[in-house]
Amino acid sequence: MLPTPLAKALAGLGPFVLDGPVASVLPPKPASIESRLGSSRRELRGAYRGTRDRVDRRGRGGPGVRVVVVGGGWAGIAASIVLAERGVQVTLVEKGDSIGGRAGAFEVRLEDGASFRMERSFPAIFPQYYNVRALLRRVDPELASLRRLEDYPVLAHDGTQASFGGLPSTPPLNLIALLRRTPFVSLADLRQLDVVAMRALLTFDPQKSYAEHDRETAGSFLDRLGLPSRARELLLRVFCHGAFRDAGTLSAAEMMSLLHYHFLGNPEGLAFEVPDEPTCDAFFAPFSRYLAGLGVEVRLGQKATAVHAARGDKLAVEAGGTIEADGVVLALDVRGTQALFAASPDLRRDTELAEGVQALCTSPGYFVLRLFLDRAPDPTRPAYAAVVGHGMLDGIALFDRLEGESRRWALRTGGAVVQLWAFGVPDSLGDVAASEALRSALEELYPELRQATVLHAEVLRDAERAGFGPGSAASRPKVGTPYGNVTLAGDWVKLPFPAALMERAAASGVMAANALLDRWDVRGEPVWTLPPRGFVASLAGLRFGR
Repeated sequence: MLPTPLAKALAGLGPFVLDGPVASVLPPKPASIESRLGSSRRELRGAYRGTRDRVDRRGRGGPGVRVVVVGGGWAGIAASIVLAERGVQVTLVEKGDSIGGRAGAFEVRLEDGASFRMERSFPAIFPQYYNVRALLRRVDPELASLRRLEDYPVLAHDGTQASFGGLPSTPPLNLIALLRRTPFVSLADLRQLDVVAMRALLTFDPQKSYAEHDRETAGSFLDRLGLPSRARELLLRVFCHGAFRDAGTLSAAEMMSLLHYHFLGNPEGLAFEVPDEPTCDAFFAPFSRYLAGLGVEVRLGQKATAVHAARGDKLAVEAGGTIEADGVVLALDVRGTQALFAASPDLRRDTELAEGVQALCTSPGYFVLRLFLDRAPDPTRPAYAAVVGHGMLDGIALFDRLEGESRRWALRTGGAVVQLWAFGVPDSLGDVAASEALRSALEELYPELRQATVLHAEVLRDAERAGFGPGSAASRPKVGTPYGNVTLAGDWVKLPFPAALMERAAASGVMAANALLDRWDVRGEPVWTLPPRGFVASLAGLRFGR
């Protein structure tokens, strides 16, 4: 039987046999279960208000409507596509030499002189990345470039392994199944859980949860919940995607939102897909061609240095010259946004917005080590695995089992391409020491690689990522600004629904474009989200107690 606290939490949910095997869940029809629990994809209400399909000669949306999008990551690409498809003249300004931002890949040279592309992060496309997928279908209608991984195990230092494969996709059945089989939480552990804290997890609500728990640290909340250390690691490193490794610097409400988004409120399951070639080839080269076909002017290698008011209600963007525009989308990272505000007095005219931008924080950066080895790991090793409690190592990806470029190199040399990640690595730890620590952890987990020779190694440090510290939600800027003709986008922007990482960036980019299109009475792009509230939140009359 399930322990009393969890059984109480699930007691009113319908035709489940809670004390039998998972196979004894008895939904008369899958659709009826999802309907009753509200666990299905939904369109965000009020995502746009316009009535016309494109800008035209009528009204304020006349010919020559121009928008400058600053930043060429997922947020900037999304905004540019939505605007250009509706007839807006778009100039996309990107300081790098290609679009894609942190999700892109960069070129490296191997010891033999061959060119190779290396991703900065693991390019997992989860099924609940609805807005990312909608964008990808513009350039790949069948999503044929994506390959599905049915499982990504979690490896512990003591040899314990947890699997997410084969879990039910409908909440709360996924939670019941995981708790029954995971080695990270025992029945005795569940009996000791604090019911009040557990209720807060199961009843996540975007407004209430942030109001009550945003000022609390994730570590403090988990202390109250009473989870054992290994289960805490599972929450922080897997469902919170590792970037927020220090529970003392993450808001408890943000942790709840991430757990809801990736698992407790996710109706799509935990399997994900990866591109079959480097992201620059699979995603961003096709996006570049698509943007060109829409007439978008992409200015690479140019940095926007200031935004100021121009004649009438127009704006001027300084980026290798002055670009006059009817609207601006700022789709930069935290530090880039703060720098642009600091250099632009007109952006700081609204004190509340300026202070909100200045108050944004970042989380510690991550360290990536890609190894080109002279031999392959055991063929039974998973293509991707998360790692818990094994030093600073957070993830292992065997890229030659995922991407074509790495696969071709491995076939040519008989070796393997292995990429390792560590989040929250301090700057004080040098590249050599960090690389040695990751290599040592890899060899402990995959001992067959202890004798492998490293033919080439590449190191990448990402200085910082968006942070969600305790108490940051109240002042976090939203997509819209008081100026109307300036909107904000990125994975740090406050959204009215749960989202994470590239999906948060893409959704904010769509919403930023929609907000500008509303000014010209042009119909925007639908925004899709999973159920925003926890599966217990809407149950009337549910009571908890020890």
